[in-house]
Amino acid sequence: MAEKKQTFETAIARLEAIVQAMESGQLPLEELLERYEEGNRLVKICGEKLAAAEKRIEIVTRNAAGEPQTAPFESKPTKRDDVSLF
Repeated sequence: MAEKKQTFETAIARLEAIVQAMESGQLPLEELLERYEEGNRLVKICGEKLAAAEKRIEIVTRNAAGEPQTAPFESKPTKRDDVSLF
């Protein structure tokens, strides 16, 4: 699978496998270096995917004036005295 076409989830799963293998202490130095390089590429891919998701979220939550909306939901105060537990 080409790295650019990996999903965020598959990249994270692969990163977890790489970390586990590296922490095992069983890999020879050359393979450790290869896994480290692969991990760095995967971290970059994950970062790009997270940045793209954040941008999409920002676009979706913009208000009518085109400004980022900081509070997507306005909470309205509720009248508590109209509810009785007893």
